[in-house]
Amino acid sequence: MPAAIRLAGVSKCYRRQSERSPTTLKTYLVRDLWQRRRSGSEVTWAVRDVSLTVERGATVAIIGRNGSGKSTLLNLVGGIVRPTSGSVGVDGRTSAMIELGAGFHPELTGRENVLINGVILGLSKAEVKDRFAEIVEFAELAGFINQPVRTYSTGMQVRLGFAVAVYASPDIFLVDEVLAVGDLPFVRKCFERMERFRKDGKTILVATHDLEMARSWCDHAVWLDRGEVRMMGEAGPVVDAYWREAVSAPEPAFLAESRLTGA
Repeated sequence: MPAAIRLAGVSKCYRRQSERSPTTLKTYLVRDLWQRRRSGSEVTWAVRDVSLTVERGATVAIIGRNGSGKSTLLNLVGGIVRPTSGSVGVDGRTSAMIELGAGFHPELTGRENVLINGVILGLSKAEVKDRFAEIVEFAELAGFINQPVRTYSTGMQVRLGFAVAVYASPDIFLVDEVLAVGDLPFVRKCFERMERFRKDGKTILVATHDLEMARSWCDHAVWLDRGEVRMMGEAGPVVDAYWREAVSAPEPAFLAESRLTGA
């Protein structure tokens, strides 16, 4: 089966801003140029040398601790950020539900944001208008759609963002942990829609801490550790390996101390 996503030697680094930007020429010459020559640029590698192929129609979980590079990997696949090195190939229309409220203008109404985000995701204005009523119904925001998004709660922003993303009719759907902030009935509705995507042969890439969901619902899993692929393959064995390491890790000092003190 042809690949929907192909990453080859992909790395992404970010420069760490440990000090504020120089405000004078003297500061720039003395501090920045001198220190840069002396110690080199300080960078953080969010993803390092990741090679990954996702077949069309596969559902893949990205697992790992916080800060392991899961969200960065989704951002790279979605074209939201560009790799520092390596190549990212995507075959098909991509829709992402990665960052809460991403792409929403807080001063614009929900209606205006639906139109803008639908066009950004590749729909024509006519297509957005044709699907508008369904988007609003799915998001359950009929009474608020003409209000500024800044007045929306976290859950309302999630509902609107997810509704726009799914009605963009993507070939590849990227989902981060943002659904964890939704209420249970809406989360169930989201998974029903993603299950329909699976049956329709869509490709789904989901970053999650829900290991049971990753094991039972996903075909494959990728375990990221400090930006590098620790293990990939069928979901069950990968999740089991990650779980074994997670439960064998030493207890954080503050938790151990609280147990001793009874706090």
